[in-house]
Amino acid sequence: MAFTELEVREAEEAIDVVAGAEDMFRLGLIYSTGLESRAPDFVEAHKWFSLAAMMGSAPAKSYREELKMEMTATDLTLAQRAARGWLVENREILAA
Repeated sequence: MAFTELEVREAEEAIDVVAGAEDMFRLGLIYSTGLESRAPDFVEAHKWFSLAAMMGSAPAKSYREELKMEMTATDLTLAQRAARGWLVENREILAA
């Protein structure tokens, strides 16, 4: 099942207000399964699963581990950098 651009926008807007594990996990699912017009983006999916796992989501940890099997070492590095970058850029949201 592909997700819509609207669903992506809604999940991203929710994270902009309150960075919650549930919305991060949802974005991980969205990017791991693809969008209406795009194939899955494992780098972006791994980033969101990692962030959700950091916030305590057990399912995100499991999905992240499964996703690793589908990724190259380079893609995994990119995903980890993206997650760290998001954390740096959004400290104020996390502090709320």
